[in-house]
Amino acid sequence: MARNESDREDLLREATALVERAEYLLPGEEEPVVAGFRRDGSFSLFFGGERVVQFNSAGQLRRGYFHGRLLKADQGKLVWMTRERTADAVILLSQPVVSAEAGDLLRQATELVERLSSHLQQGRFTLVGQVPAEGKIVERIIAWSANMPRPLQVAAAPNAR
Repeated sequence: MARNESDREDLLREATALVERAEYLLPGEEEPVVAGFRRDGSFSLFFGGERVVQFNSAGQLRRGYFHGRLLKADQGKLVWMTRERTADAVILLSQPVVSAEAGDLLRQATELVERLSSHLQQGRFTLVGQVPAEGKIVERIIAWSANMPRPLQVAAAPNAR
């Protein structure tokens, strides 16, 4: 989720809130995948800049980015946040996600986590870099994926806590 849609962030360098993070090249993916954990165990996963899922420490979906739109949790429900540009500002407009679409988005989020975990388990990845360099993030991601609540739940709020 780059600040400027035309530029992808260097998440491995810039995502300092993720105190343990790694960047991978996966077969079949055009862009690198970045995954990491906050101090409280919250997990974030970036499949390039177009598919992003972020979870709270309870493993609930709190934020995402799909189909060019921001997604956030609000009182246990998903809400699309659409950017509207004016001459002076960028305004975020909220629109509730309909329940059928919410189920599909939760399945997509689960599939992204499972896809990364599967590649890691099978050793089908290239490690681009990780912070800290001596970390054991592959094992931690695999364990987090195995323990992720299924079916996936929506957080009460979009923040990590």
